[in-house]
Amino acid sequence: MTAESPVRQVPCPGCRRPAAFTPENRWRPFCSERCKTGDLGAWASNAYVIEGPPIDESSDQMAGPDTYPAPTHPPGRA
Repeated sequence: MTAESPVRQVPCPGCRRPAAFTPENRWRPFCSERCKTGDLGAWASNAYVIEGPPIDESSDQMAGPDTYPAPTHPPGRA
């Protein structure tokens, strides 16, 4: 006899209703297609932005691989 584990419920990011966090929920972590589509629409319309000054992409403000310091290793390691 095997006991089934309870279904993990998480709050839907769109409406905060409980949503099953299982592979059977094709919209996880959302509760429905409507909530998932609404979130995608908000993302596509730049509703999720981090506050701060605009970055001039033509300047050197953009961090690239050459702007980070080289890693240091402890003595005796390569």
